[in-house]
Amino acid sequence: MRWLLAFGLLVATVLTIVIIDRQSQGSSPPSSLLPPSSSTGPGPDHAAQGGGRGPVGPADGVVPDDVTVYDDGIPAVAKLDESLRDALREAADDAGDDDVDFYVNSGWRSPDYQNQLLREAVAKYGSKDEAARWVATPATSPHVAGDAVDIGDSDAQEWLSEHGAAYGLCQIYRNEPWHYELRGHASDRGCPRMYADPTEDPRTRQ
Repeated sequence: MRWLLAFGLLVATVLTIVIIDRQSQGSSPPSSLLPPSSSTGPGPDHAAQGGGRGPVGPADGVVPDDVTVYDDGIPAVAKLDESLRDALREAADDAGDDDVDFYVNSGWRSPDYQNQLLREAVAKYGSKDEAARWVATPATSPHVAGDAVDIGDSDAQEWLSEHGAAYGLCQIYRNEPWHYELRGHASDRGCPRMYADPTEDPRTRQ
């Protein structure tokens, strides 16, 4: 009798453990069904914002509000090609006499930031071909090389369209009146013919 009683208690204990274990499994989904944010790796939001290493920020070339061509503490300005930066500041000094300020909307960009902008352009315009009219790849973008700057606002763009060549500063794409690059001979020969958009630029097809 004692043996049978002990055996019965053992069976009851095992059944209780099994039932509790199954209930706990039912209340917690397998790890494969958890949302990406619950896993140890980066979720899709991180990948979309910084190539899988977290959101991009000023260190990648993201520009805060009211940045000028004189702001050396901002990587988007500090990492521009030195000759381009010097030409911009010389032009900005003279534009100031006409009460025109040069604000930097974008300058140097990291490859991660350029990738983010390209993905956003594909989502906005619906295809890679259409996005290419506005955003180059990290391998071909003059922004990543530090050779391009986007200037705001409209009065600065108008001032540069009239006077920029004297400083070697040229609008490169007809669809981007804010995008300027340095062309060394522009002060003597004028700026070269503009491309309709970046898809006509041989550099973007490398």
